[in-house]
Amino acid sequence: MTTPELLGFQITHRVMRGETRRLAVLAAELTEGGQSADAARAAAIGTYVTKLCAYIHHHHVSEDEVLWPVLERSAGAEVDLRDLSDDHSELDPLLAEISGQARVFVSTGDAARLAALLTRLADMLDEHIEEEERLLFPIIRKYVSVADWEKVEKAVRKGGDVRTELPRIEEYARPEELVRLRKMAGPALTVMLSLFRGGHRRRKRLVYGSLAGL
Repeated sequence: MTTPELLGFQITHRVMRGETRRLAVLAAELTEGGQSADAARAAAIGTYVTKLCAYIHHHHVSEDEVLWPVLERSAGAEVDLRDLSDDHSELDPLLAEISGQARVFVSTGDAARLAALLTRLADMLDEHIEEEERLLFPIIRKYVSVADWEKVEKAVRKGGDVRTELPRIEEYARPEELVRLRKMAGPALTVMLSLFRGGHRRRKRLVYGSLAGL
């Protein structure tokens, strides 16, 4: 391989956008009476939301602390990260607010504020990620070495929850992308997916209810 493999980042971005939007729709359904949540389901939703927020926050911190310096060192004046960094500064307080509101939802069952915040986050992520991929992916492919990119990916993976993240990758990857991932990761990926897939599907059914098939 002579250029960085960006597939992992692409799927991670897809997961963040897709899960946030799906949770926003779920919270709206709970607000409007289209679905209901008993205590067990409310707790599962709260945990799912807070873990997703932590996942997104970790991704952005890894970009700020690892990817941005790599880009500045590799591409120099060819890259301007100010707008993307400003986006991170706006997103992080919103993630913290959503996590707090998820706890409110668990204790009160009121999803209205959570729905509004998740919708705002989903809209912001759509715009931010589309801009990031448009601006940075060509620069990464042109200027960043494979070795430096592997360091970035290692930092992003560090501290992750593979039981949740690997099945999400399988869910959001296209069939041809899964073929590439299995080729890169080897048999271990298939084994881990078989171990974690069932638990992920059970959590998904509990959290999303009738929306689980989205």
